[in-house]
Amino acid sequence: MKQFLCIAILFVSTFIYGQTNYKITYFKSSNGTLVENQDPTLVYTNENQSLITSEAIANNKAIVPFEQTLIKNPLYFQVANLNQSKIISTKDSTSISKQTFELSNETKKILGYTCKKAKTIINSNTIELWYTNDLKIKGAPSILGQNLGLVLETIRNGNFIVSATKVEKVKQFPNIKIDEKTTSDILTYRDLLWKSRFTTIPIFKEEIINFSDSSKSNDSILRFASGTILLRKVKIPFIAKGSQVFVDVTEQSNGDAYDRTGSVFMIPMDKKVSFLDGLQNGVKVLPEYENGNGKQYQGIISTDNYSPLIELMRFFTPFGIKQYNTIQLKDKVWEDRANYRQDISELTTAFNDKEINIGIFIGNYDKGGHKVSVNITIHPEEENAMDKSATIIPLFNSNNIMEMAGQEYGTLFNTDKGLMVTFTLDKDLNNAKIRYITTGHGGWENGDEFVPKQNTIYLDDNEVFHFTPWREDCGSYRLYNPASGNFPNGLSSSDYSRSNWCPGMITNPTYIDLGALKAGTHAIQVKIPQGAPEGTSFSAWNVSGVLIGK
Repeated sequence: MKQFLCIAILFVSTFIYGQTNYKITYFKSSNGTLVENQDPTLVYTNENQSLITSEAIANNKAIVPFEQTLIKNPLYFQVANLNQSKIISTKDSTSISKQTFELSNETKKILGYTCKKAKTIINSNTIELWYTNDLKIKGAPSILGQNLGLVLETIRNGNFIVSATKVEKVKQFPNIKIDEKTTSDILTYRDLLWKSRFTTIPIFKEEIINFSDSSKSNDSILRFASGTILLRKVKIPFIAKGSQVFVDVTEQSNGDAYDRTGSVFMIPMDKKVSFLDGLQNGVKVLPEYENGNGKQYQGIISTDNYSPLIELMRFFTPFGIKQYNTIQLKDKVWEDRANYRQDISELTTAFNDKEINIGIFIGNYDKGGHKVSVNITIHPEEENAMDKSATIIPLFNSNNIMEMAGQEYGTLFNTDKGLMVTFTLDKDLNNAKIRYITTGHGGWENGDEFVPKQNTIYLDDNEVFHFTPWREDCGSYRLYNPASGNFPNGLSSSDYSRSNWCPGMITNPTYIDLGALKAGTHAIQVKIPQGAPEGTSFSAWNVSGVLIGK
């Protein structure tokens, strides 16, 4: 919940004798319409200094973090309240003096004062400033134009205007107390201010995911499947309505040279059996699914007593990023790490204000493996933002993240049955959709990794959606793949198009609209024309599905 904070240390009114103090109030408008629910900008100025603040700050009603700017030409200080106890600041001595303007003889009256026009271009934005010298003082609603005079109107690209609505004399000038011993450089200041605007929940930091019998758990991080799975119990705080939630991953090779499947997931604990039981006691304790081909697929579909993994993100490691950057090719400067970031706001209901088991998997057979970091970030929105909460029902997940502990590959699409799961709704579900992630794997030239295959989804025996998941932009990720094999035809392995993934990228969900679902039992079926094995090579499909609705 947002709170108003009174932080008097930054806004203490004092009397300054022997000079005239002014307060100028500015409002913003866009395309001729006043911006709604805005906090007016206030500028306090006299012959010695100028302060840019706001009405909420002046009235001790500002929401942290908030920022103020103090100008004592040529110096200017930026001061930010990050929270009730932490204040940071930075100073600059060149930004004002470096400003250049095209001055015009054009004039107009604003609030009874004669104003002249100055123009400049910043980051392709044309900005016009209307300033007056009638009052023999300087000031502006931003750092721009502080040396011109008193800026009463700023126009950006002809349609966004910050204009003064009142100029008044005041007896008091706010006094900002700045401890120069704690003043940061500008980059540190901006970084601290930016990060204070959202909540970061660290999950894993530079942890190794590898294949080794020596991989051991500790008090906070559990390791399974010979070290290829990391799991941690994390308390997620209350997430306000409308907030945006992201998961981000960074990955570097720590020895493994190959492109690998990765997944960030959470384990539902709402039923008698959970995937955690399989991790702790072996895959045989998980419910088995059969499609008629003689194999058993462990823990991949929802049952009355079991919920499959909820996949937050599926990603793919590049070929040996960082570890193999010593490989030299002309005109190739390799990236240092792979960064993956995905919006998971629609899944908030599954973990909001809960203690959850969250994990990451990278399938590999290398003792060095991969180095990863994982965070969840929560970004508050305005209180009138759209409510993103929804009913979340995990349906299926054939991604065999316990591959190194005996879980069967997703080869279940070699019969007409494919994957089928039933679920029961206690109430009607409106605006229902499946968050569907699919990637094809295996084989060589004729394997499903390199051959487009249609995915068809049925609801209660009726086809509701079909598409062919395919990526043709894999060559865009070449600089993430130093260890990618190079072929006589001029292509590298990482260049080749694949079934909905590329080495070094995220696979985005596909959303399958189901409309309104009545209470009762329903069936979802997924069919894919999976290719036949070729010698020891076989094809498989990793598909995950979560039902979302209101």
